[in-house]
Amino acid sequence: MNLQTQLEGTENRINVERNRFNGSVGTYNKHIKVFPNSIFAGWFNFEDMSRYSADEGSENAKEVEFDFE
Repeated sequence: MNLQTQLEGTENRINVERNRFNGSVGTYNKHIKVFPNSIFAGWFNFEDMSRYSADEGSENAKEVEFDFE
């Protein structure tokens, strides 16, 4: 049970940080497109960052077996 609780907590922390990262990327992308920031972004070749997205199929959890024989 303790392991299950730890795994759930880890999944939640990963989800929170992924959302923070994607929020920061969205803010950055908006920031470099607004005047006068867009001028400087063009001069210094700032480009849009891509949001984090998981690989296809990663939403399926791996099966874990504990064989203590």
